[in-house]
Amino acid sequence: EMAEAQDKPKEPPVIRVVDIVRSFGKAQVLCGVDMEVYPGETMVIMGGSGCGKSTLLRHMIGSLMPDSGYVELFGRNICEMDEESLDAVRKRFGVLFQSGALLNSLTVGQNVALPMKEHTDLDESTIDIMVRIKLELVNMRHAIDRIPAEISGGMKKRAGLARALALDPELLFLDEPTIGLDVIAQHNVRQFLKQYQLERQTTILLTSHYMKDVAALCERVVVIAHGQIEYDGSLAGILD
Repeated sequence: EMAEAQDKPKEPPVIRVVDIVRSFGKAQVLCGVDMEVYPGETMVIMGGSGCGKSTLLRHMIGSLMPDSGYVELFGRNICEMDEESLDAVRKRFGVLFQSGALLNSLTVGQNVALPMKEHTDLDESTIDIMVRIKLELVNMRHAIDRIPAEISGGMKKRAGLARALALDPELLFLDEPTIGLDVIAQHNVRQFLKQYQLERQTTILLTSHYMKDVAALCERVVVIAHGQIEYDGSLAGILD
């Protein structure tokens, strides 16, 4: 049996977090976190507010750098990269921040177009078609010319999701994707993500404190408390 298992090497991780330590002033928020995420996994990082889950996420996307330890994305250490190399890696992942983080001065369509303008050489008309396709995916085609101030929280979240998916990323980071939404909007976001993951086999990493998100979406759960990983395993294992 052992020999058979060895024939199938595990694919290398998409994300590798190695002994990350990070303090803000005197408060140590991350105290030596180690974690690996494998291709096609959907996993959630859970924990109370202030436990360090959003800080960990920000390290993974390279917007924060650790005091010690490092993060590898797609096999490369992002903590040693210059801006240009980091940009090339950022093309390969999408991020949805809690608020949706849309630019208020741009329309929904222009917001979704941003990553394509930043990271590709596509011409305007191609970008326009791509934007419509992404908005169609999240049921937001009708809102293409609206500005964020004119749409609901649920719609902002969906527009943020369309923007996160703009470059068909191999890896998706979602920070509290259903927070602040009503029950129907939450359900819609979950259904969409589940379907999207099934079709694309995208690796998805989300932070959440809703058990419903976890039950609907995740095969693997990591619980953080006091800046350390307290649990890493299946959802069933938590409920036992």
